[in-house]
Amino acid sequence: MTETHQERDYVLGTHDEEIARLALQHRVWRPRASDAWRRAGFTTGQTILDIGSGPGHASLDLAEIVGPAGRVVALDRSRRFLDWLEAARRQRGLANITAHEVDLDEEPLPALQADAAWSRWVFAFMKRPRDLLSRVAAALKPGGVLVMHEYLHYTTWRMTPRNPDFEAFVSAVIERWRASGGEPDVGLDLPRWLEELGFDIRSLTSIMEVVPVSNFMWQWPRTFMDVGLRRLVDLGDVTEAQAAAITKAFATGEATPGTRIVTPAVIEIIAVRGAGTAS
Repeated sequence: MTETHQERDYVLGTHDEEIARLALQHRVWRPRASDAWRRAGFTTGQTILDIGSGPGHASLDLAEIVGPAGRVVALDRSRRFLDWLEAARRQRGLANITAHEVDLDEEPLPALQADAAWSRWVFAFMKRPRDLLSRVAAALKPGGVLVMHEYLHYTTWRMTPRNPDFEAFVSAVIERWRASGGEPDVGLDLPRWLEELGFDIRSLTSIMEVVPVSNFMWQWPRTFMDVGLRRLVDLGDVTEAQAAAITKAFATGEATPGTRIVTPAVIEIIAVRGAGTAS
């Protein structure tokens, strides 16, 4: 499918390979997400916002949690992603997911008083993340719970032994990210913004893994590199020669016994909306 201009605005696009990568990413992170949802009290009958749902891999899991009496409201600006979610929802016979095409940087969120909200690697891509956080606060009822997974320190993504070509790739990703208006280390700002908006922070947890090739977690950064490197070449940020050197260096690292990958540092936030919110 040809991507529209709006679809191309996504750093990694919205093509089939990216949908597959996001599916694998969700499978890798599902245990972490499920544990956070459990500790936050996500349960049957609730209305839960999935902010920046993408193709809705988390939305489908959340729909199973809230059950027929509950509702999942999936928000994303990609019509293609939301069409994929609609097809998956129908295939599974889930009537409790509603999908809304919303530009989270620009447009108002649906008017509702949700019990909870979930986001993963969304605010890092926003041009005005604090403004979005304010709108999320308004969409939650007092006592509503917000669970977030966002990057905290992206440059921890490295290989050991050190791999300079791979580190150059990570630097190129960060440069493109910021050039597109996002901030990969947005997790450093979120706790302060949440408190300013009247949230009570229930827990803050850092998540970083150091894993060998045999660990399933390895597949998450590996597939990102596969898709992300091609995207950087398409955008002119990396030359074909540089991409070949990065690919070779990564493959050499994968084939070298004892190599491990350090994942980008993530902050997990569980916060409760107070009776009032600041602007």
